Amino acid sequence: FGASWLPSVVRRVNSPPASPSWQRGAAAGSKALPSRKASLRGADTCESINELGSLELMSRDLGLAPYGPLKKSVSADSLNSVSSIGNNFGQDFTVGQVEVSMEYDGKAAALHVTLLQGKDLLEKEDAHFESCFMRISLLPAEQIVGISRIQRSAYAVAFDERFSIPLDPAALEEDSLRFSVFGIDEDERNVSTGVAELKLSDLDLTVRPFNAWLYLQDMNKTVDTVGEILLSLSYLPTAERLTVVVVKAKNLVWSNGKGTADPFVKVYLLQDGRKISKKKTAVKRDDTNPVFNEAMIFSVPAIVLQDLSLRVTVAESGEDGRADNTGHVLIGPAASGMGITHWNQMLATLRKPVSMWHPLRRN
Repeated sequence: FGASWLPSVVRRVNSPPASPSWQRGAAAGSKALPSRKASLRGADTCESINELGSLELMSRDLGLAPYGPLKKSVSADSLNSVSSIGNNFGQDFTVGQVEVSMEYDGKAAALHVTLLQGKDLLEKEDAHFESCFMRISLLPAEQIVGISRIQRSAYAVAFDERFSIPLDPAALEEDSLRFSVFGIDEDERNVSTGVAELKLSDLDLTVRPFNAWLYLQDMNKTVDTVGEILLSLSYLPTAERLTVVVVKAKNLVWSNGKGTADPFVKVYLLQDGRKISKKKTAVKRDDTNPVFNEAMIFSVPAIVLQDLSLRVTVAESGEDGRADNTGHVLIGPAASGMGITHWNQMLATLRKPVSMWHPLRRN
């Protein structure tokens, strides 16, 4: 986002007059970090805002016009609901990581993609794979635009291979790249073992290069998914503000075999697994493909950003006020797969919203 949409005044609800805990111990103007690990409290998060600024501008930047006006979410009443948050909460099935860099040459109308290195590209129990390689494809055309050299070791790979892809500027708004790792077995058959995809419009390549580690998802393992949710993330470092937009969900499968339900979304801000703040969307009536289009804004100091995660849960509103959970996803440095990939893309493209679909796991 540009700074123009941000509100000039922020009102904190029930905030004490003293400085937040992450500011204490630092002298005015000092750049030294606190001696103790910074802690974010519920009172430090932005629970009430006088105005969101130009929501129309936010909606346009996110490409949300077809879904109606962007709305502000509401803060939830309690952080004390019982939940299970462990080290493997919301984990995807992943196999390895690959570091890539990209830059776009506007004069030559070419996208330069470099495979830098890989780690644990094949699971160690897959001993029947003799070697591996990576393939880069341009979507949605499924055009193969790069194939790496064959690597005899899959656990610490130095690719250092650069591919130049002719690409019109307009394609940066429409196309995606798929990075696939293939194992080669003793019969010289190529078996796809992991995939990562990047939407080029999320990377702002006309402005700056992109570099990140991608987590490859194992597409051969079945996962108990109960639908998908489209989320957009952005972080504005100058205002120390994290914005989460819950756009929509699709193909929801209700809990306990229900034939119908009224979904809504809860978003928890977590620090080291501890709930700091909670916001929720409006309830949608009897809709397995609901459109929410709601913005949630959290005040998050940069010093604690790497200790935070987002837990996003789709829930079903009940007549008695109780809510059954449909499914969840975890996003942040403690996640894996799409969860950490989305977080890293947000950090690599500060101020620009990054949207991504996430599979919902059964609670």
